[in-house]
Amino acid sequence: MTVRPCIPWPDPRLKKTAIEVGEVTDEIRAIWRDMIDTMEAMPGVGLAAPQIGIMLRLAVVDASSERGKAIRLANPEILHASVQLRPHEEASPNLPGVSATIERPRAVTVRYLDETGAVTERDFVGLEATSVQHQIDHLNGKLYFDHLSRTKRDMLIKKARKLAGAG
Repeated sequence: MTVRPCIPWPDPRLKKTAIEVGEVTDEIRAIWRDMIDTMEAMPGVGLAAPQIGIMLRLAVVDASSERGKAIRLANPEILHASVQLRPHEEASPNLPGVSATIERPRAVTVRYLDETGAVTERDFVGLEATSVQHQIDHLNGKLYFDHLSRTKRDMLIKKARKLAGAG
């Protein structure tokens, strides 16, 4: 079990677009294993590789109640998003101690390479959909608070910095 440290915001890597994965190899599978261990230790419902400083388009999502059902995604892309939105309280281990309610499509259809390297299309709904979109944002150099108004974002960051200074 390898739990990797999450890089702290405002590390510039968190604002960069991650690089596409050419193929799913044993090295990629090992990164996914570390990502799942890290996600479980947080605990969280998803993790993108850039959050641990690996600039590849890799993500894991496990919104199951029993855990241990992590979905491994390489090069995920949203093909379709529902019109209906779902509000959810989102946070990130890269900016600990704060969260914000973000509205995202309630359901998305995503194409990605799975752990075998096969191109897969899957529908994600509810918390899984929220998590997949949150991870894809990370792969595109965005964090959840980038969806907030400038005023709300500035207040959130100020609060996080204050909490970090108090630690």
